Amino acid sequence: MSEERGLVVDRLAVTGPAGTIVDPVSFTVPPGRTLAIIGESGSGKTMTARALTGLLPSGVSATGRFAVDGDALDLPADPGAWRQVRGRRIVLLMQDPFTSLSPVHRCGDQIALTIRARIAFERGADRAAAVRRDRTVRGAVQAEVVQRLAEVNLPAEVARAYPSALSGGMRQRVAIAAALAAKPRVLIADEPTTALDASNQGEVLDLLLSLQRRHNMSLILVSHDLGLVSGRADEVLVMRHGEVVERGRADHVLVDPQHEYTRKLLEANPSIHDVVGSTAVSTASAGPEPLLLAEGIAKRYGTTQALSGVDVDVRAGEVVAVVGESGSGKSTLARCLAGLDAPDAGNVRLGGEVLPPNRRGRTPDQMQIVFQDPYSTLNPVFTVEQTLREALRVAGRPADDLTELLETVDLGPEFAGRRPSQLSGGQRQRVAIARALAPRPRVLICDESVSALDVSVQAQILDLIVRLRDELQLAVLFITHDLGVVARVADRVLVLRRGEAVERGATFEVLTRPQHEYTQTLVAAARDDSIARANGAEYPQPSPHQSQTGSQP
Repeated sequence: MSEERGLVVDRLAVTGPAGTIVDPVSFTVPPGRTLAIIGESGSGKTMTARALTGLLPSGVSATGRFAVDGDALDLPADPGAWRQVRGRRIVLLMQDPFTSLSPVHRCGDQIALTIRARIAFERGADRAAAVRRDRTVRGAVQAEVVQRLAEVNLPAEVARAYPSALSGGMRQRVAIAAALAAKPRVLIADEPTTALDASNQGEVLDLLLSLQRRHNMSLILVSHDLGLVSGRADEVLVMRHGEVVERGRADHVLVDPQHEYTRKLLEANPSIHDVVGSTAVSTASAGPEPLLLAEGIAKRYGTTQALSGVDVDVRAGEVVAVVGESGSGKSTLARCLAGLDAPDAGNVRLGGEVLPPNRRGRTPDQMQIVFQDPYSTLNPVFTVEQTLREALRVAGRPADDLTELLETVDLGPEFAGRRPSQLSGGQRQRVAIARALAPRPRVLICDESVSALDVSVQAQILDLIVRLRDELQLAVLFITHDLGVVARVADRVLVLRRGEAVERGATFEVLTRPQHEYTQTLVAAARDDSIARANGAEYPQPSPHQSQTGSQP
């Protein structure tokens, strides 16, 4: 292996109990350059990243070799060798900062821990205790904590805050500050913006790139969002079933893909531009009175005002999207409408009748909710048949309706005997939707129901929701942070910020002529990070025959 600086990977392969997970792959990421590894769930992209940090699951192993600035490591390696690399020369930034930040320690203390570990390593492992006692070092550590926060554009007072007091974007910035406090030569960011809204996604990635250039690091960006990758990565590896199917310069691969799989990923990637040619929009917004009407919904958790007098309505056969960043109140609104939380003020009407504030007194056929992760809501011990038969029993429907229920969500009878672990992410979400449809509800609430799915699977689930809306005349409230998803499925949009409704209207109007400054920021960020925009598509401008006013959600 050469003495080339940066990260050099030579025939890295990953194997598990069932066989090969990642075929041998080689690549180089020079200092100051970014490699994007893209692909769907099961493609091997995350396993490749984890193999470079020694964080593979139990029973999974890696072979091959890699070097950082010429210092090579042969795999598999012993724990002592990994201690010289992981968290020092190579740092892994996780998707959800809650998994890398302790909820019971202040943010500054967590950054300080990394700094002290680095100093102890530089002085020798036997000096760790001395570092903790050294008053001079203690002062330097506190000064560096403030410096690291400033580097990620956070004020010094964030050091005293707990992660739960911060927004999603701020938490991810703290995680970045803690990662860079180790002064790594290679930073691996595994889906670092999946849970963030459009404006925060772009800001966090641009921050990573600016820090990469400032520190002359090698950056690996693992992502399924091609719009975010475009314009930010220098090189791209496209993986499928553990194999690299395409590689090359990002501006070539993402503009003129050669492999059919890459082309399918590009076609499936949701874009805000989809609002122009969307076939999803129904005519329900011009119809009669709303089926679901919520007025003045307010909710406080301790000292946090999660919702402040929010109104929303949905008609039968219509999808209304609720968008906003983490902490905006989207999920709180969904829970209050579904009766999972009782609002402090306001009321919810269904078909003109006021519903009880919680589940007691409600019936399953009124409203059902589908959550983001079906793993957390499906019993892992139950087969699909057991799960759906139980739902049918509660709904008072015959067990023989099982086949019909599976067909409704495009699953064949062969899925009945499988358990959640034997299903893909999209199949699990279809089962969750089928269970929600068992009582034949009038309203379906989807709370970030596609955000954890790969782009091609996401597109299939969105098409399913649109079909169900039309065939069953469902009123659908769709919670999301992705404006590309909104453009594809929603008739109308409600924008929340810090618990308040700041804008509402027909999807086309909101996405092409946003009125509120916050919505303008979201739309601008979504436009900039759209793969269609990156490939030269013109953003639509409303014309008289395209403009639609619609009623207000």
